[in-house]
Amino acid sequence: MRHNKKFNHLGRKSAHRKAMLSNMACSLILNKRIITTTAKAKALRMYVEPLITRSKPANNTTTEQGTSNRRVVFSYLKDKYAVTELFREIGPKVGDRPGGYTRIIRMPENRLGDAAEMSLMELVDYNENLLNVDKKSAKAKSTRRSTKKAPKAEAAPAEEAPAAEEVKE
Repeated sequence: MRHNKKFNHLGRKSAHRKAMLSNMACSLILNKRIITTTAKAKALRMYVEPLITRSKPANNTTTEQGTSNRRVVFSYLKDKYAVTELFREIGPKVGDRPGGYTRIIRMPENRLGDAAEMSLMELVDYNENLLNVDKKSAKAKSTRRSTKKAPKAEAAPAEEAPAAEEVKE
């Protein structure tokens, strides 16, 4: 039985798998999107999302917590530029998001060499095209039900009416 064995070993020894996931996480943090196989993308999601959670400002309220979180994240990533990018830009930007920092989009074509299913993995808050679409769709909500129009204010036309009468005389 495979109870509590949700981790995909990806057909590699543990040292190779850890190094691969670390390098892929650094590439994702620095480039904001990568193209990889679907299996690796799902494994990377489980690897990188706890690291992004550690970089959020709410988890770094004191200097000791911030330093500890940086050290823990550095032990996973082993790249100081990726850690700096994560804590300076990505952490504050996803500060109000409760989770789900990454998105996996499956590509229509498989890889030519071995027909592996490919995916595009990206950070959610960094896809400018989808962010613009969300803003437009939020404004353009419509309903099939009739809406009652609010009565117009009576005071504004009453003030304008005497001015119009003065012009006529």
